[in-house]
Amino acid sequence: MVTAVHKASVMKLSDGLFLSCTQEVAKNYPDIRYEEMLIDNAASYLVSNPGRMDVMVMPNLYGDIVSDLCAGLIGGLGLTPSGNMGKGCMMAEAVHGTAPDIQGMDMANPTALLMSALMMLRSMDLHDTADKIAKATYTVLKEAKVGPPLASAQKTLNPTAY
Repeated sequence: MVTAVHKASVMKLSDGLFLSCTQEVAKNYPDIRYEEMLIDNAASYLVSNPGRMDVMVMPNLYGDIVSDLCAGLIGGLGLTPSGNMGKGCMMAEAVHGTAPDIQGMDMANPTALLMSALMMLRSMDLHDTADKIAKATYTVLKEAKVGPPLASAQKTLNPTAY
């Protein structure tokens, strides 16, 4: 299912145009279920019933907010991978950027970059390599061999810690 996330009830012109475009594209794919949802409701579902959501498309502003919301649910931006995919190519990057404010403080967290690299490797059908890196990454996180910036993530990744 593809969900077009919007706030056309308030942003009548911009989000109205967005919905018109998504409706037109959806007509070209009758085998794929399409729905529209207000950003308020989408945010609520992401917190209370994330399995309800599958593929979400939305204007950039809502995407920024939703990605930060989801990152918070798993322990923060330092764990959040990102990828832009197209036909025959993929660009992987960490969502959080370069974090120049912590340069030289021995606090850098490579997890998001590693997770982004996993997505890239899998898109290249290098699953064995991706699996080895994933196993090592999850082992480090589960064994709590990370500093204070990941304290909340350790609880998120280890449900028995609650």
